[in-house]
Amino acid sequence: MAGPIPNIDDKSAISGGTLEGSRQNTSGYGFAMGILTMLFFMWGFITCMNDILIPHLKEVFSLSFTQAMLIQFCFFGAYFLVSLPAGKLVKRIGYQRGIVVGLLVAAFGCFLFVSAADFQVYALFLMALFVLASGITILQVSANPFVTELGEPAKASSRLNLTQAFNSLGTTLAPMFGSVLILSAVAQTGTTSLPEVSGAEAVELPYTILGGILVLLAILFWFIKLPYIHLSGPSASSDKLSLWNEPRLLLGALAIFTYVGAEVSIGSVLVNFISGELGMGFSESQAAWYVSFYWGGAMVGRFIGAYLMRFVDPARLLMMNGLLAVVLLGLTTLADGSVAMWAVLLVGLCNSIMFPTIFSLALEGLGEHKSQGAGILCLAIVGGAIVPLLHGVLADSIGLRLAFLLPCLCYLYITFFGVSARRKAQ
Repeated sequence: MAGPIPNIDDKSAISGGTLEGSRQNTSGYGFAMGILTMLFFMWGFITCMNDILIPHLKEVFSLSFTQAMLIQFCFFGAYFLVSLPAGKLVKRIGYQRGIVVGLLVAAFGCFLFVSAADFQVYALFLMALFVLASGITILQVSANPFVTELGEPAKASSRLNLTQAFNSLGTTLAPMFGSVLILSAVAQTGTTSLPEVSGAEAVELPYTILGGILVLLAILFWFIKLPYIHLSGPSASSDKLSLWNEPRLLLGALAIFTYVGAEVSIGSVLVNFISGELGMGFSESQAAWYVSFYWGGAMVGRFIGAYLMRFVDPARLLMMNGLLAVVLLGLTTLADGSVAMWAVLLVGLCNSIMFPTIFSLALEGLGEHKSQGAGILCLAIVGGAIVPLLHGVLADSIGLRLAFLLPCLCYLYITFFGVSARRKAQ
């Protein structure tokens, strides 16, 4: 999941800024876009590392699924708590300095993992995750609107989709990285050339590496010269509260909540489901490689979806993807072995177009109030904290397989939203 990016053609609805100088001079934007894509890759990578942390720390601290899902609760809870303060911070110091602050905060969160591992306290890991996610939130608030400003306004959506592809690449590669440096490192098989470690100490090396990379990026962004964007635009008005009376926006916010929650909760339990529940003889490190198919499917699906949307109404495509996800999760709960495994992994393909499609459909008709509407939708990302926690409660009470009924219900609602949006468009 990923760091979701609003796919809105009206860039001013996101940024509220203007680029200093002439927009005709776009020769330097290619370098800026290239370096910004590294940020999208990094926060996608870091977010998906949670799917490796959950099974690892669950075993290290003998946690229930509910307790293990506190990892996602703390991580995505930061989006809800930090987004608005981060917006005020970025408005005060600017996008480029906001990126530097976000990188340094995220790096500090990574280094806190070393202390948490030394003390062997689960609560310290949760605190480190919250700090790390706070830095990622500041990055998102800074980098997303920055991308919309770098070039022609008509191509802002295209630029966001390009950076989203790099975000998806990060989510695809992270499980492989975590498998090698965390799950394989604690295996007693001797099949890895890495030094064997045990328990919580296994997270020290990978998160120290990530923290070091983030610090280097912060130094880079401090010294490079990027186009200056003057932060101006409409201030909040009394009309903001009236948006809570917009049915389509509220239905869309709930769809964002359920989508992010379902996507994150499925990814969070895949290692345990494949290595344990299905009885296929996979170790956790082997199962982690299959998680990459889940997130990789979302990356591939974005390209397929972008092509199909030339011919298929977006609301209809959203409805079709939601229904397919429901069918696949139903098959996951009923089938065994490889059939169940590939059924749940293919849900990633269905996820691909959901966030940007829901986002754009929910904002239709808001006109100049899109920025306020987008803020409400972004707060709904807190679904990534709530739904996985509920998924953990169900897994502890009725079993991991039947717990997939919760994300199944989420996709049913997304299907309903697609049907509702299509009817209003006709």
